[in-house]
Amino acid sequence: VQLVESGGGSVQAGGSLRLSCKVSGFAYDDYGIGWFRQADGQKREMVSVIGDNDGAKFYSDSVKGRVTISRDKAKNTMYLEMSNLKPKDTAVYFCAATVDSSCAGSIYAGDYDYWGQGARVTVST
Repeated sequence: VQLVESGGGSVQAGGSLRLSCKVSGFAYDDYGIGWFRQADGQKREMVSVIGDNDGAKFYSDSVKGRVTISRDKAKNTMYLEMSNLKPKDTAVYFCAATVDSSCAGSIYAGDYDYWGQGARVTVST
């Protein structure tokens, strides 16, 4: 299983970015996938996750209304669209997947088995 991220970068406050995560090695739409982030010196935290086949989506309160998670089954790729970015959104963003259907949709990083390499997002004032 491999998760490869792309799309990080530097933007000014109020700007937008789209992160992509190409998943290979398993039928990822059978299990939960999601995005987490980790700011310097902070714990990894959930940004948004998708449950298993029902596709239920969850967002952290800190990004709700500014972030959209989606996936393209044909391309085996998941996305995180972020708008109205704030300096507090600065972090390394990780995509993740779990092969345990009981963990699908979990907000806890420890429940995910596979991780992307991380994409740094820097938001300046």
